[in-house]
Amino acid sequence: MNYIYIVECRDKSLYTGWTTDLKKRIAVHNAGKGAKYTKSRRPVRLVYSEEFDTKAEAMRREYAIKHMSRPEKLKLIQQQSIKIKGQIHTLQ
Repeated sequence: MNYIYIVECRDKSLYTGWTTDLKKRIAVHNAGKGAKYTKSRRPVRLVYSEEFDTKAEAMRREYAIKHMSRPEKLKLIQQQSIKIKGQIHTLQ
């Protein structure tokens, strides 16, 4: 599977990316070996994810999310939180 994800950084900024292994990718970010952006903003916390069958679909969605405003991203995160009825994603 292919995933897009949003992490919240220590400074409360949001970072969006894609991966084929969500748990591993979050660990890599928190080890300081992920994206240059998150390296100095650790730790990061997974706040949103979506699953896709193909890399192309995931990358299209990642592109769309990266072009959203911060309020739009926060709304997306909030909508997913409501869907999962308080269940928290923890990948540590």
